[in-house]
Amino acid sequence: MELWYTEEQTENVRFSMKVKKHLFSKKSDFQQVDIFDTYEFGKVMAIDGLVMVTEKDEFIYHEMITHVAMAVNPETRSVLVIGGGDGGTVREVSRYRMIEKIDMVEIDKTVVDAAIEHLPVTSCRLEDPRVSVFYEDGLEFVKGKKNIYDLIIVDSTDPIGPGEGLFTRAFYEDCHTALTENGILVNQNESPYYDQNAREMVRANEKIKEIFPIAEAYQYHMPTYPSGHWLFGFASKGLHPLDDFNPERWEKIGLETKYYNAELHRGAFALPNYVKALIGRA
Repeated sequence: MELWYTEEQTENVRFSMKVKKHLFSKKSDFQQVDIFDTYEFGKVMAIDGLVMVTEKDEFIYHEMITHVAMAVNPETRSVLVIGGGDGGTVREVSRYRMIEKIDMVEIDKTVVDAAIEHLPVTSCRLEDPRVSVFYEDGLEFVKGKKNIYDLIIVDSTDPIGPGEGLFTRAFYEDCHTALTENGILVNQNESPYYDQNAREMVRANEKIKEIFPIAEAYQYHMPTYPSGHWLFGFASKGLHPLDDFNPERWEKIGLETKYYNAELHRGAFALPNYVKALIGRA
């Protein structure tokens, strides 16, 4: 008998993967967490029935959420990752030797435990001595912190359940306060394609633009996410993602990447017209 995992991406669209084995299933205090071993995408983590990370394409997401900001400001020393319990964002940030401190705040310890047990490809750097893991609400963690972090990465789920508060104006204001003078905020910015995702994308962009003097969106392509076309937000107090980007300086660091490169960095900010219209840049 064949076993399939099916995600309902919209009321009218479903995405399925053929499964070898259901490896992990637990309902935490916050959400349902499952891990499947699939034929095409390797091990897959799903939260509340939505794909969060797969072994096959995780590198796209994790490289684009980290290296764009790090290439703009290689002077980054202190990083806060909110969410990202699978560990992939921490893995990419920790590849930079100049980073001195990485705080990861994940509300659900079940996600981290499951990733450590079943997804070493992403969780492999959580034991780095520069990394401190806090099991608490990122919304509360960032409150009251001033001028601490050079980079804040919001590696969140969609704005439902535990991730809902990470899309509020109050949260973005607290992030602004917690950042240093040239600090950068990168946030999971949803998709422009399906209506329910596009609404949240527009709302997030509007809030961030009211708070940060520099606020741009950039795109990446994830085969396992609804429509495959997704965005991150780049916001900063003083650094522009293109004007302050020095590709030669980043290339001298010598990191090998599978997706990100200097040409892609510039091209990621060249958005389609329909996306520009949605976020008020037409």
